[in-house]
Amino acid sequence: MKYKVEFSQAADKDLERLFDFALQRELDSETGDLDIAQRAIQAIRDGIDFLTSSPFACRKVGVSPFVRELVIAFGSSGYVALFEVVDGNTVIIGAIRHQREDDYH
Repeated sequence: MKYKVEFSQAADKDLERLFDFALQRELDSETGDLDIAQRAIQAIRDGIDFLTSSPFACRKVGVSPFVRELVIAFGSSGYVALFEVVDGNTVIIGAIRHQREDDYH
């Protein structure tokens, strides 16, 4: 079974925010790697591709068995995507954050 993965507007904004943050951090660094931001977004997209086949393999969040989070490795930490399996065909990404952020926005 293949699931269709959709991004909420909030998740799309999270991707933009995460890209901008990574890019700015590299611009401010003396040895900045301007490809890091693009590689981070690609790592997130590659990780989320896992949800097309196995969303229930991710850990549950809260009481609903349909709300889960995916841990995405990148560098020394990574990202976490909060998502919901809304039916037998669709997964919606609700939010994405860096693992060192306090919580989802």
